[in-house]
Amino acid sequence: MTKFVFVTGGVVSSLGKGIASASLAAILESRGLKVTLLKLDPYLNVDPGTMSPFQHGEVFVTDDGAETDLDLGHYERFITTRMKRTNNFTTGQIYKSVLEKERRGDYLGKTVQVIPHVTNEIQEYVKRGASFGMSDAVDVAIVEIGGTVGDIESLPFLEAARQLSLKHGPANTAFVHLTYVPWIATAGELKTKPTQHTVQKLREIGIQPDVLLCRADRKIPDEEREKISLFTNVQQHGVISMWDVDTIYKVPRMLHEQGLDELICMKLQLFTRPADLKRWDTLVHEVEHPRGEVTIGMCGKYTDLSDSYKSLNEALRHAGLHNHVRVKIEYIDAETLTDGQAAQQLAKVDAVLVPGGFGKRGVEGKILAAQYAREHGVPYLGICLGMQVATIEYARHLAGLEGANSTEFDPDSPHPVIALIDEWQDRDGSIQKRDANSDLGGTMRLGAQSSDVKPGTLAHEIYGPVVTERHRHRYEANERYLDRLQQAGLVISAITQREKLTEMVELPRDKHPWFVGVQFHPEFKSTPWDGHPLFISYIKAALAHQAGRQKQKAAA
Repeated sequence: MTKFVFVTGGVVSSLGKGIASASLAAILESRGLKVTLLKLDPYLNVDPGTMSPFQHGEVFVTDDGAETDLDLGHYERFITTRMKRTNNFTTGQIYKSVLEKERRGDYLGKTVQVIPHVTNEIQEYVKRGASFGMSDAVDVAIVEIGGTVGDIESLPFLEAARQLSLKHGPANTAFVHLTYVPWIATAGELKTKPTQHTVQKLREIGIQPDVLLCRADRKIPDEEREKISLFTNVQQHGVISMWDVDTIYKVPRMLHEQGLDELICMKLQLFTRPADLKRWDTLVHEVEHPRGEVTIGMCGKYTDLSDSYKSLNEALRHAGLHNHVRVKIEYIDAETLTDGQAAQQLAKVDAVLVPGGFGKRGVEGKILAAQYAREHGVPYLGICLGMQVATIEYARHLAGLEGANSTEFDPDSPHPVIALIDEWQDRDGSIQKRDANSDLGGTMRLGAQSSDVKPGTLAHEIYGPVVTERHRHRYEANERYLDRLQQAGLVISAITQREKLTEMVELPRDKHPWFVGVQFHPEFKSTPWDGHPLFISYIKAALAHQAGRQKQKAAA
């Protein structure tokens, strides 16, 4: 029978519930348990697909094509279980489902209410995400409830968790509450009152936490832990300190050494082998002992919020670990990048990366970045839009297609080398249609899809004969221009079989040491254990470029 651990948050947002949940899952998995994680988001959006990265951070995409919260990226990087669309749901999805049932008459004329109909629906979604009662059910499902206790939006989720706990019994459910213990510099002490108040609010709802994870900028002394225990009715060994660390990969060891996994196993009556965190210790050692450093110039338009590129940042760091170097990311605002600035800013970096994005803003700066990298032999990786701007740049300057552009940015372009295709085959074989007036939500090519790779290319060297990666985009390379671009020297190194859609482009090895654009998002499949072959190759190329520059500098 699946056991449930509900993770809630209090006092303020952005305390790190996702990292805490993923870390707990990692420790439990190291004890031999089969674990999954769910993220419950209290906003009314059906999914985060149409939300601004400035507000919400990146949108993480699963193999089955779900646009989900970025915390699912943390989950996949910390445990072996792969996430699916059932691992993340929102208030919007719940109300949509309830209203559809009401319209069908499923409630047999009853008055539809938050309790029991909405809370019952939430419980069904939770059990579905854990495959509860099915053959592929997990041992433990860790359910992270978004938002902050006390907010009106998350009340139905908390009530549903309370009801589920009541139905399944105390030996099958546990509650972990993440809270904040601020250091008041003027008083010179940690303050426990916010934690007391947030637990009081949680108990008013009917939930008594079994564990408090107390976030602070330093370790919390036993005296404060004892005080928190007294005022929250949580045993002192259940008041666990979570202080700031320089890498998130230290968190599993931190929580294990304070007995979190043992406490949860005792509460849920799980009898397992001891935790084995050797792989985490090895990982942390690699993080703390790099043999060098490379600088990646990331030219994007969401540079004010690093969470906008969370998975991408992590994928670069993973590749750095596998090349035994620290990766430093230099954010370059594509909106402000001009012809004169390009040489000044990009000459300092060891490689250039243009990430995905939507909308016209900053596109010309990204095209400049691709042009600089191509002309100066700097390793270049273009992801999604980054591949498209590299294609546009090549079309304008080497294929003689003056005014080449994407119809996303210039509907009247004389040479729309990137365009919106109106029909494509989805991953399940169904035919999908769209046009410029289609809803923004759910009209993209999404999820894992496979393509054949051209032999003799850098892509083939990295991936082998087939590439399978996750997608999230609306516009494609226009197949009408592929011959013209290839005649001008651009290599189309991976292409879909049915629609002939471009998946990868690159420059010949005798023209450029490492220049690759991909239509998909490889960062979603990178883990600290395996890294990702594309990023590992990219960082290796950055190291080679760095060594070449240093050699030139020494010779001069």
